[in-house]
This record gives sequence, C-alpha cells and structure tokens, in this order.
Amino acid sequence: MERLRERYAENTRQSLLDTGRQLFTEREYASVSAEELVRAAGLTRGALYHHFNGKPGLFEAVFEELERQATARITAAIAPLPDPRERADRAVDEFLDICMDHAYRHIVLQQGPIALGWQRWRELDQLHLGGLVLDIVRAALDAGRLRPHPAELIAGAFYGALTELSLTIAETDDRARTRTQAASLVRDLLAGLAADSHPPSA
Repeated sequence: MERLRERYAENTRQSLLDTGRQLFTEREYASVSAEELVRAAGLTRGALYHHFNGKPGLFEAVFEELERQATARITAAIAPLPDPRERADRAVDEFLDICMDHAYRHIVLQQGPIALGWQRWRELDQLHLGGLVLDIVRAALDAGRLRPHPAELIAGAFYGALTELSLTIAETDDRARTRTQAASLVRDLLAGLAADSHPPSA
C-alpha cells in the first residue's frame, strides 16, 4: 500500500508539472489561474497546494525542471569534446539553441522574471547554469587556453553576457538572426581572452 501511495503521489505531481508546463508555455503567468491548472490536470486544489503550495510553487518547479533539462542537454553536448575551448564554443551554441525553444524562452526568459521576481529568477538561473559556466571556465584555465584572470570573474562576465543575450533573443522579432549574431559575438569575446591573444595596448 505504501508503494501504491508513493506512486499515486508521484503521478499526481507529474500531472501537475506537465499541465503547468503546457499552460505556462501557451499563456502569460498572470492569466493562468490555480483553478484552471487543477481543472486541466483533472485534480483538486488540495493536490496543487499539497505538492506545490499553489500556483507560484508550481511555476517555480516547472521553471527549475526546464533549467535542469537545459543544463543536462549542454553537459551531454560537450561531454565528448576533449578540448576545453571546443567545449566552451559548443556549450554556447547549445545554450543559444535552447533559448530558441518556445517553452524555455517563454517560461524561463520571458515569464520567469515576472513570476519569480528578478532576484529569485537570477538565483535559480545561477544555481543551474552558473555552475556549469564556472566549470567550463576553470577547465579552460587549467588547460592554459585562457589568459589567467580569476575564474569567478571570467565566469561572471560570460554568465552576464549570455543572460543578456538570451533575454534579447527572447524579445526580438528575428530570433534566428539574433541567435546567429549572438554566437558570433560570444566567440569574439572568447577569442579576446584566449591565452594566445594579445591584450590591448594601454
């Protein structure tokens, strides 16, 4: 009986997550009500509050699920590449491709700052993607592929740049063109930090 209850609870939770992801992808956060969420999932308000403490908690859970999937996708894409610089380039490409995905773009980039608040949005985004950026930077520094600036500062600079570029891609009318331009820009930024590049003259 305990296993059956656990399975039912997990199925209920997943049903709410799936429903939340669908509705939050299709609509703005403010226009989706708790009542609509539970009706679409075929569940009760009690189930929503038990598992997620209401609509805000469900949105945050959907948000984090998308961020975990994004991190896993980038990690898998760079895993076969032995060269740290190639890993960095591939990670950027994969991340920018993820930003083109409608669910990620709408929930994480467009509705996330509104629903969660800027501080919480940034905290969760850094929790999932910030560490990955830092790991990539440290590997490139250890291999002598980047000029020896502090890893945290380099990671912070690129995390900030990628964050702003992702938001720009989400809001622009020509996303494909902006995504291509963003990739080119980040490659130039990386090239400027490459160990074999020359610092600008004072």
